[in-house]
Amino acid sequence: MSSIESITQGITDIPDNKTKKLGFPRYAEYNCAVKYFIDHAFDNAEYVLPPKLTRRSDELGVKYSPESVCFPFKTLLGSMIEVLEAGADTLVMPHGLCRLGYFGELMEQILRDMGYDFDFINMAAYNTGKKSDWIRMLKRMEPHPNVPKITKYAIEGDKMVGYLDDVTERYYENVGFDPSGEMKKIFRRFIAEMYKVDSRKEIEDLYQRTIDAFDSVKLNKPAHPIRVGMVGEFFTVMDPYSNLGLEQKIADMGVEVHRWMNISNRLLHYPGQKNMAVSIKDYTKYEMGPTATANIWAAKRYAEMGYDGIIHVKSAYCTPEIDVIPVLQNLCREYKLPLLCLSFGAQTSDVGVETRLEAFYDMVRAKAMRM
Repeated sequence: MSSIESITQGITDIPDNKTKKLGFPRYAEYNCAVKYFIDHAFDNAEYVLPPKLTRRSDELGVKYSPESVCFPFKTLLGSMIEVLEAGADTLVMPHGLCRLGYFGELMEQILRDMGYDFDFINMAAYNTGKKSDWIRMLKRMEPHPNVPKITKYAIEGDKMVGYLDDVTERYYENVGFDPSGEMKKIFRRFIAEMYKVDSRKEIEDLYQRTIDAFDSVKLNKPAHPIRVGMVGEFFTVMDPYSNLGLEQKIADMGVEVHRWMNISNRLLHYPGQKNMAVSIKDYTKYEMGPTATANIWAAKRYAEMGYDGIIHVKSAYCTPEIDVIPVLQNLCREYKLPLLCLSFGAQTSDVGVETRLEAFYDMVRAKAMRM
């Protein structure tokens, strides 16, 4: 029996007309797009917004997870528990790029062993490339899905993700040079309002207002600012809670921060492993994992563009990103770039991260002054 068959064995479409309360795990601020999509695409389903990740989320995930599983698994499990507590009766587990593709089965069993009663939709079970399987998945969310309507709002949700990634990128490039603190206010307002938009026009208007507001802020930015590139594991590098607000910490030191890894670049408009592998063939001959190729490619790109340093971010127990570290060390040695590797887990100290960042900043600043 194939792995997909084992996952889908026993799954049947649920033909009831009861309004389902759908819950997804919390992931950075991308839940705003999920909320918009569910609220508009389905007639008999509503979205249950999971609480923001907190220390409690971690504690729940750590308590009920296998010890050696990676930290994103524990964070996602904790978020799943909290969304069930918030009233969800149907959980949707996104399929992942690594072992996350198998996490759904384990998470479901753990939650059922805890006594929760729910319907579980594991997207990995339907990721076969067949349209019929995606329709089967939609029917588990709503018995009679309106496919044209769902497609329309999926496109608009995609647009939301693109705007979120673009605004986030602009923010971290410039917030470190805003003495007024206005950019932080604009960014917080943008995130809050993204959860309230009700139409494509509202999405586009909010995006344009935010870009205009950013452009109106007077920055104290040098002609050649210190630039740092961030690479790392898909979940931890993008989620501010999981990396202890790393990007903001770096930016607040007066640094222009760049992070290629986001939903838009890695999932929606990805150029493909083979295309990227061509430019990094001197550093690796084989595909090492879900984000390995992209991270090495992005790091090399930052090096070629004259960046002053690179930070690699991963979660505890993330095997693929452990393999990336020696490759990045070789690359940074060749380009004479400071490299900081950070691993995040339940016991990671905020003070410890700040201490290492300060030392890293001293290195990149010294390098920039020599140029």
